[in-house]
Amino acid sequence: MKALLQRVSSASVRVEQELLGSIRKGLVILLGIESEDDDLDIQYIVNKSLNLRIFDDDSGKFNYSLLETQAEILLISQFTLCSDTRKGRRPSFINAAPPAKAEDLFFRSLQEFKSFGIVVETGRFQSYMSVEINNDGPVTIMLDSNDR
Repeated sequence: MKALLQRVSSASVRVEQELLGSIRKGLVILLGIESEDDDLDIQYIVNKSLNLRIFDDDSGKFNYSLLETQAEILLISQFTLCSDTRKGRRPSFINAAPPAKAEDLFFRSLQEFKSFGIVVETGRFQSYMSVEINNDGPVTIMLDSNDR
């Protein structure tokens, strides 16, 4: 499982001009689910995302986590994070989980994030989405559950 975290001052997601979710200060988490992913991958990504100290203290140092700042999350399914670009010019998505498995793991991840009592918004699984991101910093961090 791969997660691209972007610290934001605000973000929103739309499908066909319909606003589905928006947050203020927090993280946009683009979540790529691979075919071998399971509950251990969900736990790793959720715990790392919530506890990674990437929010500034009063002196501008990364000393606070999302949980400590009560920031919000916009969670977006992003199968293209699972791309393999080593050969040719067109990415391969062979490592991405099949849609049914990815949807199940995505919604289990969503529930795990919500279980911590924080605001979590999302788009619509397997839809073309327009995501507006006001990156703060910019701060962008890549997580891969294979690194655990």
